Order: sequence, then structure tokens, then C-alpha cells
Amino acid sequence: MLCVCTFLLVESATSLSSLAFIAAVTAVAAAINSVAGGGTILTFPALAAILPSDPARLVIANATSTIGLWPGTLSATWEYRHERGNQPEWSAWLFLPSIIGSVTGTLLVLVLPTTYFDSVVPVLILLAASLFAIQPLISKHFAKGIKNKEQDADNNPTKKTLLLAAGVQFLIGMYGGYFGAGIGILMLAALGGLGLGDAHRLNGFKNLLAMGINACAAITFISTGLFTDSIVAWPEAGIMALAAILGGLVGGRLARRCHPNTIRKFVAVIGFGLAGYYFIT
Repeated sequence: MLCVCTFLLVESATSLSSLAFIAAVTAVAAAINSVAGGGTILTFPALAAILPSDPARLVIANATSTIGLWPGTLSATWEYRHERGNQPEWSAWLFLPSIIGSVTGTLLVLVLPTTYFDSVVPVLILLAASLFAIQPLISKHFAKGIKNKEQDADNNPTKKTLLLAAGVQFLIGMYGGYFGAGIGILMLAALGGLGLGDAHRLNGFKNLLAMGINACAAITFISTGLFTDSIVAWPEAGIMALAAILGGLVGGRLARRCHPNTIRKFVAVIGFGLAGYYFIT
């Protein structure tokens, strides 16, 4: 009896320490998301480290990270609500390809063998880390392009340009549903030349699209779990959701005291290190 009680206490302590660990990582990730993005690079490997050994462990970590971080995107979207007051009507056409792409990418995670996802994880993390490393260059390039062309939100893009943007947005949504780290940077690069207004209005619209992409991915993961074996670690997802809200509201204010480029470099360095780790292992 004593041995059984000791075992249960040890297991409970291990479980509580794991939940505390992922809560702390998620709070930091949500705070970073509110400033520079890249939270998935932190939460995904953290979940992979604490989840039980399973052939689908990385897929479970991916789905759980998506659901756990989603509440944090709500706060980012809410903070930029005033910047979307005069959003052009044509911008609504970018929501549909974003949603379809997100659902497509999420279904690929569910349908393809878990070994396939495991094999592309190092590439995905390396891609995300590279995006964060070059984000300042991307932002500077498109800010300069918008200034040179004297674009504003009142100029409607041509049908060809809008169709191209919708196609690119579909691919970004698909990547967001499949993995997701760095979609904000991709969207800023894709939307930068459409004349959506200044950087604040563009960022506000980007946050709204990102929230939709992440929401569709989370809903797809949850819905399929009702009919098949769930690939979501719900205790971890629940504690992550609470930590994401707290991190977004409180940690975001603290993180804003740091220069965004410093945070981006921090995330990029971690990402490159993790990519190397996953390539080796």
C-alpha cells in the first residue's frame, strides 16, 4: 500500500511539474506572440519533451500547441480592433482562401502518416526560424515599397492581383493549419503590396486572418477527435489556454519593453538550435 501511495505521489508531482512547465512556456510564448510572433517555436518542442512516448507524439504536440495558443491570438486581434475600422470591402475575399487553406493543412496532418510529419518537422522549424531572422529585412522592403508607390487603403488592387493574393493566402493558410510558426511574417510579406494602409492597419488585418486560420485548425482538430482517437493532450491544452490569455494580457506589456528585434533574434536562435536538434535526432 505504501509503495502504491508513493508511486501515485511521484506521478502526481511529475504531472504537476510538467503542467507548470508548459504553462510557463506558453505564457512566455503568448507574450512574444503579441510583440514579434513565434510562440509555436517555443510551445511545440516543450510539449514534445513532456508528452508520453508515442508514435504520434509530435503530431499530438502540434495539435495541442495550436489549440492551447489560440486564445492568445484573440487578445492580439482585440488590441488592433481600432486599426480595422476602415478596412476595404475587397479584403473580405481573403478570408475564404485562408479558411480553406487552414482546414486543408490540418486535414493533411490527420490523414498523412505520423512518420511523414516527424520527418518534415526539422524543415518546418528551420523555415520558421529563418523567417524570424529575416523579418526586419522583409518589413523594411515592403514599407519602402508602399512608400514609393504611395499606396493607400482607398486604392483597390486589380482582379489579377487579388486572385494572386488569394492563392498565396491559401498556401499560407495551409501552412498555418499544418504547422503555423511564422504565418504572420508570411502574411505581412504577401499583403504588404495590396494597399491596405500603414503598418498598423496591415498588422491589424494580419492578426485577424491569423486568428481565423488558427481557429479553423483548432476546430478541425477538435471535431475530428469526436469521431476518431483524439490527438489533443487536453490537460496540457487547457492549462496552455489559460496561460496564453494571461501571457497575452500581462506578459505582452512586459515584453513590449524589449525591442522587437531583440525578441525576434532570441526566437530565431532557439529555432535554429531546435532545427539542428531535430535534424540530428
